[in-house]
Amino acid sequence: MDPKHKEILKRQRLELCAEGLAEGLVPQYLLQEGIITEHQLEEIFAQVTSQRRAMKLLDILPTRGPRAFEVFMGSLTEFPWVQESLKKLNQDQTGLQTGSTLELPSKFLHSCPTEKQLCLVAGNLGSEWEEILINLGVNQNELYRCKMNNPYNVQSQILEGFIKWKQCMGSKATMLKLWEALQAAETDLSVMQSLLQ
Repeated sequence: MDPKHKEILKRQRLELCAEGLAEGLVPQYLLQEGIITEHQLEEIFAQVTSQRRAMKLLDILPTRGPRAFEVFMGSLTEFPWVQESLKKLNQDQTGLQTGSTLELPSKFLHSCPTEKQLCLVAGNLGSEWEEILINLGVNQNELYRCKMNNPYNVQSQILEGFIKWKQCMGSKATMLKLWEALQAAETDLSVMQSLLQ
């Protein structure tokens, strides 16, 4: 999925969850069009509330390839007001430079990210956070523990994952390694800029 589309979904997450998107035909249409799998559809419907089903759908969508946003937009015929709102945001962002790069200043290369920097990044990440931590070398068991220790706060899960990474890697837990992991996960440039604050 295009980074600007990921950003739109991230910024509109609460509004989209409030609309009950996962209740109508949206997930079925996404399955029919090959955007989500049967297993992912089951995961969505296994959630206990309408909002959690919508959250699960919005967690899955950004990972489903370049057509995901376009097909998602097409699935919103039951929600024309949502469709219009997303179209407008998409048009507003067409002026953004997609594919532009941001370089890590050399003074940061071998320094270790501070807890404040990690907290800023954790607060701005979306569903790509697990991929980033795996790229940094945090294993699935440790990720699971982060989730269990902070069941209702994703930012705390991410921050705990970053702290585990720093503890495990010691002096090798550098800004450069974090930067590379963020780039590999196609993280939005605004998140990477927050690392430089």
